[in-house]
Amino acid sequence: MRIIEGGITAPKGFLAAGAHIGIKKVKKDLSLLYSQKPSVAAGMFTQNIVRAAPVIRNEKMIKAGNKIKGIVTISGNANACTGRQGLLDNEKMAEIYAQMLHVKQQEILTAATGIIGKEMPMKTIEKGIRSITPNINASRQSAKDAAEGIITTDTFLKELAVELDIGGKVVTIGAMAKGSGMIHPNMATVLAFLTTDAVISQRLLQKALIEAVKVTYNMISVDGSVSTNDMALFLANGMAENEEFTEDSQEYQQFLEAVLYINKKLAVQVVQDGEGASKMMATVVTGAKTKEDAGILAKAVINDNLVKTAIYGEDANWGRILAAMGGSGGFFNPEGVAISFANEKGVIHLMSEGQPIAFDENKALEILAQRDIIINIVLQDGLEEAMAWGCDLGHEYIRINGEYRLKT
Repeated sequence: MRIIEGGITAPKGFLAAGAHIGIKKVKKDLSLLYSQKPSVAAGMFTQNIVRAAPVIRNEKMIKAGNKIKGIVTISGNANACTGRQGLLDNEKMAEIYAQMLHVKQQEILTAATGIIGKEMPMKTIEKGIRSITPNINASRQSAKDAAEGIITTDTFLKELAVELDIGGKVVTIGAMAKGSGMIHPNMATVLAFLTTDAVISQRLLQKALIEAVKVTYNMISVDGSVSTNDMALFLANGMAENEEFTEDSQEYQQFLEAVLYINKKLAVQVVQDGEGASKMMATVVTGAKTKEDAGILAKAVINDNLVKTAIYGEDANWGRILAAMGGSGGFFNPEGVAISFANEKGVIHLMSEGQPIAFDENKALEILAQRDIIINIVLQDGLEEAMAWGCDLGHEYIRINGEYRLKT
């Protein structure tokens, strides 16, 4: 696998565009993606029972096995909790883009992010789609414009592309994502879009996405809030002309490893860009009885507001970590727990076998003063492990979200 310069348009046959059309005050708010050949599509969607119109429609289309030619995304309006009119507006958005591409409406997926409960400005959206669609192309700048068109409070673009040599063919995967706030485990915690020119069945594409989401987007949290609009979409148009993967093949494993790599990178970037975040924490749990227990315990630590505020305050308050684990529902024996903090400044051991360790507060402060902090939790219950990513919680998060609706 090779990391290459590029984003969503890196694979063969994918074109994109992004622009400011007037939904938001200043920033880009429309993102268009087009596949020159019909793509098989996979998707993962929010577990929130309050679901935005694009989530409802896309999930049905992917379950039906629709071949896909494009995705249209708006930013600044979530089209969530907008009733029947929101569903009709979402269909209209797909219809307009389909008309511009001379394809069927059922070949277009939609996405939206922004303020909940706000009426869709359909005249602005229609005018924008019609004016921007002729600009779609495969350039690097167009990929960046498309990535910029999906963001809300993000402070940087989240893009990635890789190449694989598979069976004498070069297979490329490109991706873009957005996410900064309203981030919580249970997919999809962001808007994430992936493209590939690989020849792959929809079943295996969906399997690869499920595997990736499970250990990436489902293992991050910024604020414990589950969005109404979250989704990850993956399109494969087959233009690399490789032999189709089989599930037990080495080629599929290569492909899966690349998909895991890309989504982990994007998921970690979402946490690094957490609204108001000044620190990123990675929690590593080892020695758990089951994989499920390990995941529950790791997520409990990065989700806990008292842990997050302690990290913000650079306080080595390991008791909050243990308390978060104890209330999580995950199994562990408290008498066998060891906890330490680590980063490039070293390691500080805080407890061992369930007992506190006298530690150097100055050394702990030196470690906690850094941007990135690893919380290592070692159990004595089994052989399973898990990793989760989160960030601190401070004053800036409150400021951003206190003003969000009025300033978007």
